[in-house]
Amino acid sequence: MSNIVQSYLSHDMKYVLALQAKKKKKKKEKSGRIVYCPSRNNHLNNIVSYPFSGTIPEEIGYLDKLEVLYLSNNSLSGSIPSKIFNLSSLTHLGVYHNSLSGTLPSNTGYSLPSLQYLFLNDNNFVGNIPNNIFNSSNLIVFQLNDNAFSGTLPNIAFGDLGLLESFHIHNNNLTIDDSHQFFTSLTNCRYLKYLDLSGNHIPNLPKSIGNISSEYIRAESCGIGGYIPQEVGNMTNLLTFSLFGNNITGPIPRSVKGLQKLQGLSLGYNELQGSFIEEFCEMKSLGELYLENNKLSGVLPTCLGNMTSLRKLYIGSNNFNSMIPSSLWSLIDILMVDLSSNAFIGDLPLEIGNLRELVILDLSRNQISSNIPTTISSLQNLQNLSLAHNKLNGSIPASLNGMLSLISLDLSQNMLTGVIPKSLESLLYLQNINFSYNRLQGEIPNGGHFKNFTAQSFMHNEALCGDPHLQVPTCGKQVKKWSMEKKLILKCILPIVVSSILVVACIILLKHNKRKKNKTSLERGLSTLGAPRRISYYEIVQATNGFNESNFLGRGGFGSVYQGKLLDGEMIAVKVIDLQSEAKSKSFDAECNAMRNLRHRNLVKIISSCSNLDFKSLVMEFMSNGSVDSWLYSNNYCLSFLQRLNIMIDVASALEYLHHGSSMPVVHCDLKPSNVLLDENMVAHVSDFGIAKLMDEGQSKTHTQTLATIGYLAPEYGSKGIVSVKGDVYSYGIMLMEIFTRRKPTDDMFVAELNLKTWISGSLTNSIMEVLDSNLVQQIGEQIDDILTYMSSIFGLALKCCEDSPEARINIADVIATLIKIKTLVVGANTV
Repeated sequence: MSNIVQSYLSHDMKYVLALQAKKKKKKKEKSGRIVYCPSRNNHLNNIVSYPFSGTIPEEIGYLDKLEVLYLSNNSLSGSIPSKIFNLSSLTHLGVYHNSLSGTLPSNTGYSLPSLQYLFLNDNNFVGNIPNNIFNSSNLIVFQLNDNAFSGTLPNIAFGDLGLLESFHIHNNNLTIDDSHQFFTSLTNCRYLKYLDLSGNHIPNLPKSIGNISSEYIRAESCGIGGYIPQEVGNMTNLLTFSLFGNNITGPIPRSVKGLQKLQGLSLGYNELQGSFIEEFCEMKSLGELYLENNKLSGVLPTCLGNMTSLRKLYIGSNNFNSMIPSSLWSLIDILMVDLSSNAFIGDLPLEIGNLRELVILDLSRNQISSNIPTTISSLQNLQNLSLAHNKLNGSIPASLNGMLSLISLDLSQNMLTGVIPKSLESLLYLQNINFSYNRLQGEIPNGGHFKNFTAQSFMHNEALCGDPHLQVPTCGKQVKKWSMEKKLILKCILPIVVSSILVVACIILLKHNKRKKNKTSLERGLSTLGAPRRISYYEIVQATNGFNESNFLGRGGFGSVYQGKLLDGEMIAVKVIDLQSEAKSKSFDAECNAMRNLRHRNLVKIISSCSNLDFKSLVMEFMSNGSVDSWLYSNNYCLSFLQRLNIMIDVASALEYLHHGSSMPVVHCDLKPSNVLLDENMVAHVSDFGIAKLMDEGQSKTHTQTLATIGYLAPEYGSKGIVSVKGDVYSYGIMLMEIFTRRKPTDDMFVAELNLKTWISGSLTNSIMEVLDSNLVQQIGEQIDDILTYMSSIFGLALKCCEDSPEARINIADVIATLIKIKTLVVGANTV
């Protein structure tokens, strides 16, 4: 390259030097070439050569008449020669898409006064961005994105950059000293169209940004926090606005309706709360709306059908809980819809077939409970369809073969019945399917792309059959034609067969009665669990897919828990006991003994057990929403005030039944959030009776040497091993405090004399806001003053549960009455 540059030093004219390669090249060339252009009006897209490698020669710095230098899309390495920054005539400098590194010269003697276009993006530059690089008042495009620049962005006088249209510094490690001054200065750039600050540690957007007359502001993936200011509605020339992947909280400001030119709004992956504002419906140019992975809740407005310009709608992973408005199905030009991981209810209407341009439709992980309408086959452009994890029933429409573009189809985790339509074999582009966890039966199609699918696509169904590699039985051929001879043989043999069956049945009945007399007390207890049910080890293995890792739910001190599905479609949880420990084996016996006669809607139901010398397990009803602990400490979801209140009412109801409603009082002994599970309707069920104690008639307390979980156990339990129903009340009080503070009793903040009880007690006289879960405070918003009144009563109730003296603790029945009264007041206030 140096020899080529030397040949240009003798030319006494202005020129362009381009050693630029095409970004995508099908055919390799042996060497590069130089393009020499004496005119400054050349179309730069035609100034193309083939890839160069090595370093940029220092001699380019001597081309003092050089106006345009493009070395982009090559394999250049090393640093940019400092002399290039002395070329006073240089108007275009482009070295993007290389492997250049090092720092930019910061000597004040360097300047590029004529520079209009600077492209240093997609390299490996490090260090600070020097002040002198902004010396040109002619600067139009400034792109330093996708490097490793660090430090503080220089104080830029944007008032001197009146021609600036594009400013890109995203994906670096830059900070700003004074964000207010930075954005205020930006308002002087009246031609600004592109501002990209993503991927840096930029502070919160100040209110002054509302005056920027730009067409495109993107702050994607940066560390911006706080809220979106109302002034954002003043940026009336915006075409695209993105604050994707930040820590933005609070509601979406209604002032966004002022952005009438806005075509794309991306607020996904934040902590936004509040509702889907109706002002979106007034934004006539909005084509793309991304609100996924936030904490938005409530209903979708019916005005959604007015957004006729909408092409992409992503609102998955929020807390919306309404029916899907029928107006959505009138958006005939929409291309992508994602409503997944919410709590939408209702049916799929016939009108879904109106969305004929749809390419992606994801309605998974909701509560939709209807048949799949046959009109869905009208979506001939649809490539990805997911209806998984709903309550869909009925059969799979054979007309789905009309969805000619379908690539991925997921109907798993529903209640679909019937056969898999053989017509689906004609789908030429189908690459992924998932029909698992349904109630399908019959032969699995084996033509078309079905020959490439694995057993994972069909597991846990009722009676599927087909190729053995799919881990299903081979389909048997039934003979439908009966000859006279067969009928005659059957007529003769039938009486003999019936007689034999009666004899065998009598023998089995006698043996069963004999075995029943020899049952242990434990087995007799388990046989009374509702309708007698026996589940074999083989059935458990089959239901859990051989205790496959994909079925694994969690591990505790007792062993492991697996998710399973029985042949009748019932979902179960299998608690497998670790038999290496004698104590854990005794825990299994204790749990069986405690649960054998207990029936309550807020207790986890034990369906059956499986026990032999080498294996012990409990088969329990499956709780689809996991533990209260996992919800309470989740980074993606926040339990509402009413949800927390309902959970604690459910737990108190379970304790009231255990202590006073069963024939023999039961003390749970280990009440805590991880031992309370939530079903699909968020109803709480108390579980894990591994160290529970049964009280004899008239007995009020007993002793134990088994230690419960530190932080939740009552003082008399920890010091003397005394177990009573009052000990459960103490644990309940601790859990009641934890669920509204989101602080475990063993939190690192509790040292010396400070513990969860004293912390709460102090807040009642000072400020309850200081102890209340901050996520809950943000969610409640303007209603916080009303909720604080209720919280004072709830924390006071919790402290009454946690009195040091067992006799001084409140009765659990009084706890229920108090919480129900609070709930009635809250619900009444919300309906006014």
